[in-house]
Amino acid sequence: MIDLSGKVVLVTGAGGGLGAGIARRFSDAGALVVRHNGIADGDLRTDAERVVSAAFGVHGRLDFVVNNAGVQPVEPLPDMTVAQWQSVVDTNLTGPFAVTQAAARFSVSSITHIASIEGSHPALGHAHYSASKAALIMHARAAALEYGPRIRVNTVSPGLIDRPGISAEWPEGVARWRAAAPLGRLGSSEDIGNACVFLASDLASWITGHDLIVDGGVTARPTW
Repeated sequence: MIDLSGKVVLVTGAGGGLGAGIARRFSDAGALVVRHNGIADGDLRTDAERVVSAAFGVHGRLDFVVNNAGVQPVEPLPDMTVAQWQSVVDTNLTGPFAVTQAAARFSVSSITHIASIEGSHPALGHAHYSASKAALIMHARAAALEYGPRIRVNTVSPGLIDRPGISAEWPEGVARWRAAAPLGRLGSSEDIGNACVFLASDLASWITGHDLIVDGGVTARPTW
């Protein structure tokens, strides 16, 4: 139902499962997809100008950006080093900041950051990750304020996304999630891609500075 034919989107972190699913849904909607395949190398913090310029050069235009590249290491807060903290912040927050700033110099109309429900619901061992995603949500709101009406900036906050092997590696966590989710399942990368396509489209032309939670309803459950 959404037609993005002729539009060009840059998806960062498109080499991973989530990024690949986002890229696939944009392609299904008719968009021309430029994939940045880096995920965990933090290159976007210092290389955003080159990446965005290269993306523009592929088709001579750039309409949308999805800042998906990110890392999610596990480290207990009492044992976390400054270097571990900084690495996550550089990748998950400073990278999208730099890409957004670079993309704003082109004629982009929509930028979407991939945040997380952990931006408001922390998890054990994820203090650096949760803090970076909370800050990313606020960055999008600030960018929406300062770049509007020229560029709409939003976030998508996924819940637990299915991937090969997750049920075998973390059976108790997957079972808890399914029991807690009103929709009774894990999410898919296509679920997140659908949300990103919507936010980029004209159907979302009056939506900016918004955090779209895509979690099967988990955050609607009471925590007591």
